[in-house]
Amino acid sequence: MNFPDLDRFDRAILNVLSEDGRISIADLARKIGLSKTPTQTRLRRLEAEGIITGYRALVDPIRLGLDHVAFVEVKLDDTREAALVKFNAAVAKLPEIEQAYMMASHFDYLLKVRTRSMTDYRAVLGEKISSLPHVASTSTYVAMEAIKEDGALAPL
Repeated sequence: MNFPDLDRFDRAILNVLSEDGRISIADLARKIGLSKTPTQTRLRRLEAEGIITGYRALVDPIRLGLDHVAFVEVKLDDTREAALVKFNAAVAKLPEIEQAYMMASHFDYLLKVRTRSMTDYRAVLGEKISSLPHVASTSTYVAMEAIKEDGALAPL
């Protein structure tokens, strides 16, 4: 993997944008200590190089009634590359799965699943997650409260 050379201005841009993706170029330039033109040039380069992959609104899922969060350990019956590719592709299609990680553990994947209720979660588990390719077993852990869930990048 080729890591880009980021100087202090590039890191400052990323830090500011991870906190406020809607900041104007003028305000961004002022915060990082450059003029608008070099700031905009750097921003376009960070986007072109795929370091900045996009911008989005952070939505409060609780205000939308999506306050049931479960973490699901998944064990697969096959961990060869073709099986992993099939599982990964199927997981990407399920909107209830908010995050998915391949793990180096006694299980293969950890999924963060968000639904409206335990009843909805049970349906997602039974009808969708359990029928994903190569799923051998699952274990569920229900979150009682999110203590930190801001999605912000740690300072670079």
